[in-house]
Amino acid sequence: MSASNREIADQFERMAAMLQITGANAFKVNANAKVARTIRDQAIQVADLAADTSALTELDGIGASSARKIVEYVQTGSIQELKDLESRVPPGLLQVLELPGLGPKTVQVLWEQASIESIDDLKKAIDDGSLLSLPRMGQKTIDNIRDSIEFAASSAGRIRLGDAMPVAEWIVDELASTGACRTIEIAGSLRRGQETIGDIDILVDTDEPAIVSDRFTSLDGIQKILAAGSTKCSIRLEEGIQVDLRIIPTESFGAGLMYFTGSKEHNVLLRELAISSGLRLNEYGLFPATEEDAPPQELGIEPVASGSEEAIYEALELPLIPPTMRLARGETSLQKIPELVRTSDIKSELHAHTTASDGRLSIKELALEAKSRGYKVIAVTDHSVSSVPGNGLSPERLLKHIEEIRHVDQEVDGIRILVGSEVDILSDGRLDYEDELLEQLDVVVASPHVALRQEPKVATRRLLRAIEHPLVHIIGHPTGRLINSREGLSPDMPALVEAAIEHDTALEINANPHRLDLRDIHVRVASDAGCLVAINTDAHDASHLDYLEYGVMTS
Repeated sequence: MSASNREIADQFERMAAMLQITGANAFKVNANAKVARTIRDQAIQVADLAADTSALTELDGIGASSARKIVEYVQTGSIQELKDLESRVPPGLLQVLELPGLGPKTVQVLWEQASIESIDDLKKAIDDGSLLSLPRMGQKTIDNIRDSIEFAASSAGRIRLGDAMPVAEWIVDELASTGACRTIEIAGSLRRGQETIGDIDILVDTDEPAIVSDRFTSLDGIQKILAAGSTKCSIRLEEGIQVDLRIIPTESFGAGLMYFTGSKEHNVLLRELAISSGLRLNEYGLFPATEEDAPPQELGIEPVASGSEEAIYEALELPLIPPTMRLARGETSLQKIPELVRTSDIKSELHAHTTASDGRLSIKELALEAKSRGYKVIAVTDHSVSSVPGNGLSPERLLKHIEEIRHVDQEVDGIRILVGSEVDILSDGRLDYEDELLEQLDVVVASPHVALRQEPKVATRRLLRAIEHPLVHIIGHPTGRLINSREGLSPDMPALVEAAIEHDTALEINANPHRLDLRDIHVRVASDAGCLVAINTDAHDASHLDYLEYGVMTS
């Protein structure tokens, strides 16, 4: 059978969750979770390696046993060990385990001692008071569980980067307006630019914690205050987003920022490096190692470094690793950090729409908006004829549109307006316009919009045909995915990159936060190989040009 990376990773995540519930040792749980992460992080299709287990075991975190399970799933569509677990663990317990604040040990107790096998069972046990008879189940704990159930029911799960960032920036501005913050930083997966985040983390250094905490817990739009302490406050906003505020002293702010930025896997690598150097790293600083069990800060030991991230990395003999690279993908072995793309480096927008198709700006309005942001070039790339939802242009309409774009280009000074089109890549790889029409365009962005559940090999052939077309300049959002709603295509990305290099075709990072396609692991493959990458916003109105920062974070 053909299986996507997401599908295979889901099997190992499911095994890890069920092993947790059944009380398996942490090593086995973590091993399965690591296999799932490894598979999700691959640009190649892991199923294509299933003919050779040695090729699978070359992937970090995949041992011989896991490789056999991958082969078993690809060949049969199931994994016997997972089937055995599923026969023992009620499926509804996995949803219980996902509730905020409920760990595997608690879920195991609920199952074994109260016969709770689903969230509905848990609700009934709360309502009839039977949970109070369980160990460590006081009224406050039960109230927290009830709140978690209500939150899970109203929450859509992980939040897209582009939905969370404006909220975090607004909160930062509100806290900064108190004048009580010496330093204030966004941390967590949001600082790392991950495509989705679980919650928002904000760190503050202040001499007036009460002022900052009071402002935080009185923000507009709070659904519930979850905690209000002297060092940590938590709120839940009406949008369902949880925001945690941590107040950290100046002397350990760098260590705290590093710790709460993560990723967890990156922090593990740093701690291992510290240990190998006779040091100990935690959220309070980098300390000389001791034989005492107590944390070094509690023993009065002075840190080697703690006030800034840069000082800690330097003490570990590492360059300052940017947050977007802290993913445990070899960054701690780098002697020098490559120069990263900044939003100020981008001077051209090569994928944008106007009122001619489904945009909200005229050609001139789009050009002036781009010019005001410092762009030197804007390409008008309205949809092609097959895009019925996008009001795609017929060949006749496109010819007239070309004339209008050329006219506005002569009229507006200070920015070059290119004639383009976002041309559909049809299901067999053909383009939506004939070559005679494409030849009249300055920029052709070829994008998949339909048949987005094709088998990986079919999708690869389809995209290769577009990449190899001599009139195509950019492959727009190559997989067609929509974050949190559509997986999109799963092509052989290294094969696409190789062909793109050969034919001088760029692959796009579509910066729209619903897409971020190419995703980060695909960008890594492309950039490492020397492939051209275009960061575009796919702007449909003026505000969409602000999406650029998300594309840059993904790069």
